[in-house]
Amino acid sequence: MHMQQPVQVGPKPLTRADVHAVARGGAPVELADAAREAVTAARAHVDRLAAAAKPTYGVSTGFGALAVRHIPPDRRAALQQALVRSHAAGAGPEVEREVVRALVLLRLRTLATGHTGVRLGTVEAMAAMLNAGITPVVREFGSLGCSGDLAPLSAVALALTGEGLVRDADDRLLPAAEALRAAGVEPVRLAEKEGLALINGTDGMLGMLVLAISDLHRLLDVADLTAAMSVEALLGTDRVFAAELHALRPHPGQGRSAQRMAEILAGSEIVASHRGPDCDRVQDAYSLRCSPQVHGAARDTVAYAETVADRELAAAIDNPVVLPDGRVESNGNFHGAPLAYVLDFLAIPVADVASIAERRTDRMLDVNRSHGLPPFLADDPGVDSGHMIAQYTQAAIVSELKRLAVPASVDSIPSSAMQEDHVSMGWSAARKLRKAVDGLRTVLAVELITAARALDLRAPLKPAPATAAAVAKLREVVPGPGPDRHLAPEIAAAEDLIRSGAL
Repeated sequence: MHMQQPVQVGPKPLTRADVHAVARGGAPVELADAAREAVTAARAHVDRLAAAAKPTYGVSTGFGALAVRHIPPDRRAALQQALVRSHAAGAGPEVEREVVRALVLLRLRTLATGHTGVRLGTVEAMAAMLNAGITPVVREFGSLGCSGDLAPLSAVALALTGEGLVRDADDRLLPAAEALRAAGVEPVRLAEKEGLALINGTDGMLGMLVLAISDLHRLLDVADLTAAMSVEALLGTDRVFAAELHALRPHPGQGRSAQRMAEILAGSEIVASHRGPDCDRVQDAYSLRCSPQVHGAARDTVAYAETVADRELAAAIDNPVVLPDGRVESNGNFHGAPLAYVLDFLAIPVADVASIAERRTDRMLDVNRSHGLPPFLADDPGVDSGHMIAQYTQAAIVSELKRLAVPASVDSIPSSAMQEDHVSMGWSAARKLRKAVDGLRTVLAVELITAARALDLRAPLKPAPATAAAVAKLREVVPGPGPDRHLAPEIAAAEDLIRSGAL
């Protein structure tokens, strides 16, 4: 079924590339031998505590505010299944397949550390479900980002026991029992602590952070390109991107974006055409001149997010947790604050990079600021409106992105009868970041098609080889200048081009 190399899951941390390969690429997973040994050893400790007279939270007690209740041995399997059923209380639209696959992989990795106390068969069943392409139906709402992503992970755990709904490898909606049976996976009958171990993690937040980081690397590269195209189309100067200027303010992201924009504009006839002594323009508008500063600050923010993601990928999140000496200790590592803050943080540069792109687009459409381009880049201004309303679309999205940049992590609503009296809202921060990333892609798509049209209208002057190559790639799916056409499909085609990485 799979052609990719399997991703090995064990006590060692996963990489962001591993998460991407499984979540988006459909790569299979395999359990490392060290994982099997660690899981088996930890389970022996849980079995010992389960047989003891002294209650242990999560093993022989209730949960949350009901932790004071001691549960007799003959009711503990029912306790774990009841936990999973009751906590699978999500609502709203289905969460995307790639997010659920990331969530399952990351929970599997924590189980494989040997710090959760689950049985080896449970870990193997989760790996088999992932490899069979079975994706539990997870709903949008239900996680407060504390005590882990409880409702989303409970939906996964429920599917593992053969209950609830899933989508199979062909994206058909099926009862979990039917899909597991077709894949030859035996449903899990939960034992002591297993229900809790399956649901008490930050895996959804982390999965969405890792995927957003991957998307933003590509989008910031595209932003450098579309900004350079706009500078060129607006007869701007490339001198402000010189390395010696950016060395005076040594932020690494800024230097990287400036270098890229300088390289993209190298060899441009359009830029060279107004470089002589007759040029009376002293300096370009901020949206052109300061693009490396804005894009670079976004790059540096992503770099910080990477450090948080990589630390979390090395974590084993559960409560209680099984320590190497056999102790089972309660803790607060499931609190999503470290992830919530950075998920919120990333939404700010996403909004700002989109905002500056929209300003560059608007300049190309304004006859008073575009230095000789036709109004709205229209073929017959007055009869044709050109890209006028495409900029409206950008403006609407940028306005939405500003709202999405309002942090979720400063909010907290107490839950579980005040036992869980401060929560992170990290899942909400992750969900809005995904919407923000999609919005940035659309805004850049509009700048791309607008700048490409403007460059075509600068003929016979030729653009730089790099920008000319970008225009040529776009022209495979979006035609050049002409009378008004249906623009929505062209914006969508440009988005697809950006998403594919072809640009």
